[in-house]
Amino acid sequence: MKNTISLFDFSKKINYKNELLAGFTVAMTMIPESLSFAILAGLSPLTGLYAAFMMGLVTAVLGGRPGMVSGGAGATIVVLIALIQSHGIEYLFATVALAGILQMTVGIFKLGKFVRLIPQPVMYGFLNGLAIIIFMAQVQQFKITDSSGTVSWLQGMPLYIMAGLTALTIAVVYFFPKITKTVPASLVAIIIVFAVVLGFNIPTKTVADIAHISGNLPSFHIPEIPFSLETLQIIFPYALIMAGVGLIESLLTLSMVDEITNTKGSANKESVAQGLANITNGFFGGMGGCAMVAQTLVNLNAGSRARLSGIIASLLILIIILCGAPVIEKIPMAALVGVMMMVAISTFQWVSIRIVNKMPKSDIFVGVTVALITVILHNLALAVLIGVIISALVFAWDNAKRIRARKHVDENGVKYYEIYGPLFFGSVTAFTDKFDPMNDPDQVVIDFKESRIVDMSAIDALDKLSKRYKQNHKTLHLRHLSEDCRKILKNAEAVVEVNIQDDPTYKVMPEK
Repeated sequence: MKNTISLFDFSKKINYKNELLAGFTVAMTMIPESLSFAILAGLSPLTGLYAAFMMGLVTAVLGGRPGMVSGGAGATIVVLIALIQSHGIEYLFATVALAGILQMTVGIFKLGKFVRLIPQPVMYGFLNGLAIIIFMAQVQQFKITDSSGTVSWLQGMPLYIMAGLTALTIAVVYFFPKITKTVPASLVAIIIVFAVVLGFNIPTKTVADIAHISGNLPSFHIPEIPFSLETLQIIFPYALIMAGVGLIESLLTLSMVDEITNTKGSANKESVAQGLANITNGFFGGMGGCAMVAQTLVNLNAGSRARLSGIIASLLILIIILCGAPVIEKIPMAALVGVMMMVAISTFQWVSIRIVNKMPKSDIFVGVTVALITVILHNLALAVLIGVIISALVFAWDNAKRIRARKHVDENGVKYYEIYGPLFFGSVTAFTDKFDPMNDPDQVVIDFKESRIVDMSAIDALDKLSKRYKQNHKTLHLRHLSEDCRKILKNAEAVVEVNIQDDPTYKVMPEK
């Protein structure tokens, strides 16, 4: 009960300086990303900032992973662009709220654990693809839109200034930690570049060139859509995709933070928090979102390990919306671009390249496939799903080849087949080919001491094999079945005909 009602663990020491500085840095890097994706989707910039504030605050307080940052992520809004264009913003808010309900359902029924089924090569591909997306999004900041709406690359002096300031930011982020780690390098880089631009009055692209970000508090608003089955048919597929993308990215980010901090987060608790945050977005005018890998890495690199930095970042974004916009709008985009480029570089799993010659070819294929789908389609859910399916098929194929049988005949003329390896849909053909009902003696025993019956395909194979022996007026017996195998056969006794020998109860794991 204590864990249920406790939002914060006060038994752990909190470094307030690190949390405060990390929160400020996270807010600075979250603002341009939320603005960029809101504008990309054809939404008001405030819709993106409201999402950053509400997602960040709700998940920081109620989430299952201290140190993780959520906000108005591009991964979730990208899948809704088609809906926004065809039906408008009110349908977006309804979809975001419905996606939140689906995410809460996953958490309540404790289905978040299934993220453990995602193999390491899929994780590598996911993070590498995401790193490329983050980096390429920063490259887009080297473009400018003129008064006629034409988009073109920066040229001449504006390009040199932007590139120079970005390089300065990257240099500070890279070298400053070698001097001291007391202050987050990202924050120092933003302040230095800001000071250089103001001090020398350098003309360059600022946050104000993307959008003006001043506004009011988000207000409660029920989406103005027809409450009908037809509406549900329109929004449900989008909500399902958004919920899937959001949960996959959030739970993969949670796993990543677990590894970095060597601690354990709660996937189900995080799923409920993500859902509640998206429901809040749907009724308070935000575009929704999920965990943000880049901002989470910024947060962790700044030394944050508690919930406080996420709360500070969210409240700071709200303060900026209400009264701090004039200052923030003057921050050079080059500073934010440089910070995010360094985040992309640190997100990329360089170890996956170093060990590429030591990995199985199937794992390399999975990692590259997931990365390509992530980069080309920006569909993280599809990328991870395909990666998991390929990995599962490879696993099934490898195990299908490992089933084998040792044969011998005892002094009574009974033939024994000692099976090694799992009997499942992939291995039933190889299993069946090992038997010779025509030439075997009248009594045949299959020993499953080193094997397991896994699925319905295995049961069907045993049934057919038993009938083949029966047609030849011979008897087939099964021996040393584990309790779970016996249960499977018991449940299927209406459709399967096999003889199970009464041997002592066989346990997979001996009692201590």
